[in-house]
Amino acid sequence: MAACRGCTSVPTSNSDHKRSKVTLKNLLAVGKSAARSDSAGRLARAKLRHAALTLLPDKIVGGALMKRHLQSEIALRKVEVRIGNWPAKFDGVRLGHISDLHVGDLMPIPRALDAVHLLRREAPDLIACTGDVVDLDVAGCEPIFAALGALRAPLGRYFVLGNHDLLDNARRVLRLAQSSGLKTLRGEMLTARGGLRIAGIDWSRTLEGNAQGLRAIVEDGSIPHLLLAHNPKAFREAAKYNVPLTLAGHTHGGQFALNRKGREQPRAATSRALRAGHYHDGASHLFVTTGAGGWFPLRVNCPAEVVVITVRRG
Repeated sequence: MAACRGCTSVPTSNSDHKRSKVTLKNLLAVGKSAARSDSAGRLARAKLRHAALTLLPDKIVGGALMKRHLQSEIALRKVEVRIGNWPAKFDGVRLGHISDLHVGDLMPIPRALDAVHLLRREAPDLIACTGDVVDLDVAGCEPIFAALGALRAPLGRYFVLGNHDLLDNARRVLRLAQSSGLKTLRGEMLTARGGLRIAGIDWSRTLEGNAQGLRAIVEDGSIPHLLLAHNPKAFREAAKYNVPLTLAGHTHGGQFALNRKGREQPRAATSRALRAGHYHDGASHLFVTTGAGGWFPLRVNCPAEVVVITVRRG
């Protein structure tokens, strides 16, 4: 896999985005729900993390963190992956991979649209969105789903749910994705024009949950050529079935790295963490994008990105 040194990038702004406000009253209201074990509790805990990692630090420094973050660029990364068991008919296919937009304070609508437009200019053969379009609130995300659904891709536009997509209103997220023209894969496999088999599974935090999602798909003996999952842990099971390629997000690459060089070369998937870049295990390959958005307004040697992957047989 080769990284593109001349990656395209787009500076973006937040000129028309209304930020969340941090007040003691708001924090106390959210805190009352945080101990719950249901979806309301998960959303409350996510809001508290957002306040602790983003809103409060940014307020302390007078908005400098957010300003710097929103002036940073989202890179268009181009990579090539060679896979021995990739179908010869699709040698050279170009996959547009976008993940972890986290539309909200750290990803206002204009910035998110710029990320989608990076892919539009590249005109890949297939669009794969591996989740977390939404950060904390689905309201206002309609233009992003519409832009993703409007991308031209002869092999289709596909979407799987991430953990943040489930926090506020998962049903509304699904409705927006489907009405926009995205094919939402929830433990199922579709066959694109020409015979490329594409599968996708819902978010699961655990290895076993991801394994169960894939096993339900392959139980009839059909193995996907391409698996989409928000959590890279799905690759552990995918490798057991020799799934040629898995695309995932979720990790953001940690948003911190000592250097970027190690992520530009394929690595054996021997470590516990599958954080960013290209991994392989036997005949199976995984690509984990660092994502277009963020959990907090700082990245070091781990830029935000959208990716175009050229897949070669060999």
